[in-house]
Amino acid sequence: MARTKLSPEFEIEVAGDPYMWRLHRQPGWSSDAPERHGMAIAVRHKEGQREAVIEFPPGPQPRYGAPLLKPSQVAPELVAKAIASAIVAGWDPLSRGKTVAIIVDSTGG
Repeated sequence: MARTKLSPEFEIEVAGDPYMWRLHRQPGWSSDAPERHGMAIAVRHKEGQREAVIEFPPGPQPRYGAPLLKPSQVAPELVAKAIASAIVAGWDPLSRGKTVAIIVDSTGG
């Protein structure tokens, strides 16, 4: 049986509710066009099923050969603010349905 290599999930509390998040996409170059994209995190409520993918802007260009971003390098405050922004934008974490994509600024707002 093949093992899938998934990013580990981390627990975080936002407004008294427990959420699970993982690094969904590394910042880097887009395969569609010669442009860069920022990191994205996938978030779900601990008791919920509906996931949100929160996308951040690219940020400064990494230097050649720089190591990949590790989930432990993502600030918990940034994740918490991004989750709160996703809820304000209309994501209902306890509802059912398709994954929602939400774009935030570099501060998670």
